[in-house]
Amino acid sequence: MSYVSDNWSDIVHRAWQHAVLAGLPLLIGLAIALPLGWWARRSTRLRPFLIGGAGLLYTIPSLALLIVMPVILGTKILSPWNVIVAMTLYTLALLVRTVADGLSAVPGDVEQAATAMGYTPVKRFFGVDLPLAIPVIAGGLRVAAVSNVSIVSVASLLGVSQLGYYITNGYQRSYSIEVWVGIIGCLVLALLFDLIIQLVSRALTPWLRVRGAS
Repeated sequence: MSYVSDNWSDIVHRAWQHAVLAGLPLLIGLAIALPLGWWARRSTRLRPFLIGGAGLLYTIPSLALLIVMPVILGTKILSPWNVIVAMTLYTLALLVRTVADGLSAVPGDVEQAATAMGYTPVKRFFGVDLPLAIPVIAGGLRVAAVSNVSIVSVASLLGVSQLGYYITNGYQRSYSIEVWVGIIGCLVLALLFDLIIQLVSRALTPWLRVRGAS
């Protein structure tokens, strides 16, 4: 415990850096995955290409992608944008299919009723389809959040500051306490992300609470 108390400010600082590197790509990836998933849902011809192409992104080894990013983006090796862009790609790989599946799960009679009431495609998407797909999308976000927290720690091998530093530095020094600080810090951060996503999803779907109560 003395190590934690002696280095508390540094741990909090690195935890915040880790949260930004893992969390910001979730928001960016979701914003991009929504139209792509909607497109995949609408076009049976493009669906295999959109979902398959997004899925291929996840097959790229994380360390290799992080090393290549500075060459592609023209940034420095320690730039946080290398990690943010890489994590956004991994988030897309998970969320495009999730969004498409969530939208596909919306009952057809509900869509027809909304159209009959005068909903335009855009208004129906934001007012009917997307709200009903939130539970499925939230499930994909929870997986992506845990994945991002885990993969971001790999960036410590390149010198990017975050919680993974304690794992690599502790391992190099054979200092198990430091390694456990990094592991537990990543675990706590992943649990916080998961809790936040569940709370937001619950707040955006009040009808599910009413159904559960009845």
